[in-house]
Amino acid sequence: MELLTATVEQIEVRGVAAVRIADVAAALGVSNALVLYHFSTKDELVAAAFAHAAEGDLARLHKLLGRRTSAVRRLRAAVRWYAPTGPAKGWRLWIEGWASALREPALRSVTRDLDRRWKAALAEVLAEGVAAGEFACADPGASALRLTAFLDGLAVQVTAYPGSVSRARARAWADEALARELGLSPDALKS
Repeated sequence: MELLTATVEQIEVRGVAAVRIADVAAALGVSNALVLYHFSTKDELVAAAFAHAAEGDLARLHKLLGRRTSAVRRLRAAVRWYAPTGPAKGWRLWIEGWASALREPALRSVTRDLDRRWKAALAEVLAEGVAAGEFACADPGASALRLTAFLDGLAVQVTAYPGSVSRARARAWADEALARELGLSPDALKS
């Protein structure tokens, strides 16, 4: 666990391409051999570090989506937490991961699985809301994909170009995107 946390920290500082096993070892005050004992390649270490970071985010998502309240409120809480205006951390890490996943099969496999699990959790609550008659959503899976694609893209803008979108505007856009997917007015999310 400590090894993976240190790897995430080094990725955040240096980026995936520049981080070395030696950097992780130095951060922990251990030898390169000890790191290599647990992970035989940098690619394996990086993939495991991303999985470690994502498991924390997924646990938080499941906690938000598992509350005993309406589907609308649970989805609003999840979107506001996930959106680049909320307390979710690590957007730089994920942008690095997505870029590296284009070239690294191990990381691509991990990020694809985590992305699938994230969307499945949202789609499940979307389906619950439809079943409960809270809103209309013809295809919860497609809605989850569109919603996360929008939020991911917004996160790239906010992270790569600080100040390009204000926090208030990003939050309003996130609420509007959720309302569109639910077939509700943005004001309906405020209740």
